[in-house]
Amino acid sequence: MSKMLGALALGAGLAMAAFSAQAQSPLTQKNDYANKANWLCFPGKAGDACAVDMTATLVNADGSMRTETFKADPKAPIDCFYVYPTVSTDPGAVSDMTANAEELNVVRQQLARFGSKCRIYAPLYRQFTLTALRGMISGTPVPGAADPAVRQVGYNDVVDAWNYYLKNENKGRGVVLIGHSQGSGLLTRMIPAEIEGKPVQKQLVSALILGSNLGVEKGKDTGVFKTIPLCRSATQTGCAISYVTFRDTVPPPSNSRFGKVQNAGMEAACTNPAALAGGQGELKAYLSNAANIASSSTPAPAWVKDKPAPKTPFVALPGLITGRCVHKDGFSYLEAKVNANPADPRADDINGDVVTNGVVAKDWGLHLIDANIAMGNLVDIVGQQSKAYLAKAR
Repeated sequence: MSKMLGALALGAGLAMAAFSAQAQSPLTQKNDYANKANWLCFPGKAGDACAVDMTATLVNADGSMRTETFKADPKAPIDCFYVYPTVSTDPGAVSDMTANAEELNVVRQQLARFGSKCRIYAPLYRQFTLTALRGMISGTPVPGAADPAVRQVGYNDVVDAWNYYLKNENKGRGVVLIGHSQGSGLLTRMIPAEIEGKPVQKQLVSALILGSNLGVEKGKDTGVFKTIPLCRSATQTGCAISYVTFRDTVPPPSNSRFGKVQNAGMEAACTNPAALAGGQGELKAYLSNAANIASSSTPAPAWVKDKPAPKTPFVALPGLITGRCVHKDGFSYLEAKVNANPADPRADDINGDVVTNGVVAKDWGLHLIDANIAMGNLVDIVGQQSKAYLAKAR
């Protein structure tokens, strides 16, 4: 009997081991990035997610409006490589490699407008899902979410996509790295490991590390990136731009996850896209002319009182929003001020807060629109950096 029980136990153990290996094998299998289906955006790809309508309506303070058209430049002289934030609502802790509405929407919001300055490469990757993040926050974790292997798979995918791009597509061109939130976190890991100190570093035009806490030594422009300083002018290349955004009326509370780092002697980087050298400047926002981009039921504001809403997918609001970097109470962040004027017909507020059951999550700030709120500034900077990079390369 004891031998039989032992055999059954051994068989059960082998079966469980086989099941475990089978369950985990998709996490260790590499994606084929030669297959364009594994890219959201890729030059010349049929169904490119970045080939979308980016038309905007400029809404002026006096209520007048005009349409601003957009055209990508397929012959742009530099490239952009983008890693998207936590958006997947797939079940489980790791997303699949199918582009759903959330992935398609985020590249429209955060990336496609850069197509006027660069050729765009945006890989799909098996990210840590929004489903798993929500489970962690609510105290009902998704199975496997704490497994280190789960946290590694997305990083491995991004590195594989980057290496495929370098080997097959880059051909010595300058490149801008763009990320937000989880995407920025992955780039923050990848840059020291795969770029700094390697020949490709000389091709780095800039790195836009948005909505993430990039650590720099206090009073300095380097830290986690040892040889890639913060950008202090739009003609500086080989540098990084990083910030998290909060309203001036709702600064980060003590429990905020954004705007601070744990490393002793370091602080979160803040570079103001509207004034890289410091001070205050106008944030040239391109905001979604639809419901809140966090899949909330919050509608877009009535941009002009008593006038029909614009029909374009985006709106721009010249002069409405200004920004400055603030270092206070242990936090470093981009403070966005909405310069409301109740006397004029234009809307006096913007959306972009994380709202749950009608309550604003103050600790998240304006995380949802970190990219949107300074999109015009960022695109302008990339354009100027491209010219400076090309001038140096001659």
